[in-house]
Amino acid sequence: MSQLSNLSMSLGEAIRGRRSIGRVKQDPVPKEQIEALLEAASWAPSHHATEPWRFYVMTGNGRQVLAEAYADVAMQSSVGTASSQEEQEMRAKHGGKAFRAPVVIAAVVSPSSAPGVNRLEEFAAAHSAVQNLLLAAHALGLAAIWRSGEPMYHPRMKEAFGLAEAEEVVGLIYVGYPDIRQHEGKREPVASKTVWLEN
Repeated sequence: MSQLSNLSMSLGEAIRGRRSIGRVKQDPVPKEQIEALLEAASWAPSHHATEPWRFYVMTGNGRQVLAEAYADVAMQSSVGTASSQEEQEMRAKHGGKAFRAPVVIAAVVSPSSAPGVNRLEEFAAAHSAVQNLLLAAHALGLAAIWRSGEPMYHPRMKEAFGLAEAEEVVGLIYVGYPDIRQHEGKREPVASKTVWLEN
């Protein structure tokens, strides 16, 4: 039976209680829990039922794939401006980002080329899958953060995962057990962002 079936947290609790937590312990996360996160992600909605998401799960030394990509992207932006020692330090610094959590999941959109499929809607579906994953992580007592930024969109990152031209990384999700206290969340009243069109 899937671990998703055993979640006791209500949907409301998960939505209101989830926070991005970037500092986690290096304790390994059981494979069964990672699989539960991926299963939750796979139940996201998608137009035309294309399910355009793909996931690359990196644990242990598998994170080196991401480390090398991070380091290469950083080096490309500093070509000819750093000494050999500075280059080594820069590679170590940027490559170290891949090891901030025991599990890193690269979420990828792989858009369908079927007639009638809108590329933007494929991205929306992949983003929805990431949100499902984050909510499931919170419900399982895990900490997670959805990271992005310029290195993630760099061609070198696509190369790292062997992506096709139409595919894109839409998120790097860092997962582990929390190592800091979760802060209280706050939101502006939804009424301030809502327009009602009525009779």
